[in-house]
Amino acid sequence: MSYVTERREEERERRRLEILATAERLYAERGWEAVTMDQIARTARLSRALLYVYFRDKDDVLLAISAQALAGLAKRFAAAAASHVRGIDKVSAIGRAYVAWAIELPHLFDSCARFQARSSANDDQIVALGDGDQNLKACEFAGDSVLGEVSAAVAHGLADGSIAPEVGDPGLFAVTLWGLTHGVIQIALNKAENLTRFGTTPEALHDNAFNALRLAMSPKP
Repeated sequence: MSYVTERREEERERRRLEILATAERLYAERGWEAVTMDQIARTARLSRALLYVYFRDKDDVLLAISAQALAGLAKRFAAAAASHVRGIDKVSAIGRAYVAWAIELPHLFDSCARFQARSSANDDQIVALGDGDQNLKACEFAGDSVLGEVSAAVAHGLADGSIAPEVGDPGLFAVTLWGLTHGVIQIALNKAENLTRFGTTPEALHDNAFNALRLAMSPKP
């Protein structure tokens, strides 16, 4: 690659990241449904035509945001797991890190929830477009990295005996933990008033969920 080509690619990536930062800021401020491509272009001081050079449509922008979010979440999971020795404690720390991330950056949690709720038929259409699947692939790769951190922590716990062998395959159990924790976070974020009517709080729900999961993972006497 020539120097000129390399500089051109660096400039393109810099501009792309600036657009993403703008879109994410609008997302956090207004919610994704209220964000438009026109708003992103105006706020980033770009022409609408130039914006479409970088992103196929609004859905493509969301995929790029989600890919960055999942990559950052995987790093948080790795750091949380590294702070503990036993596998069961690694898993618990990852769960707590997930909750903290969702509370700190609810728009990114929402972006990942939207990605996970996508129809596979829609993704097949994106892949069929050929040049429009880069951000989709990045999302899938980052999502696999997130689950990989959980699976590794479960496998560690199975090896050191802190997690019961009955949990089965680490990969499958990681997906199970993700589904359960994701649901609890969604309830805590979106149904806080209902929790108050039930005489509890989001914090108490998180604690109860993690205590229950830890009990389920622990070896039986």
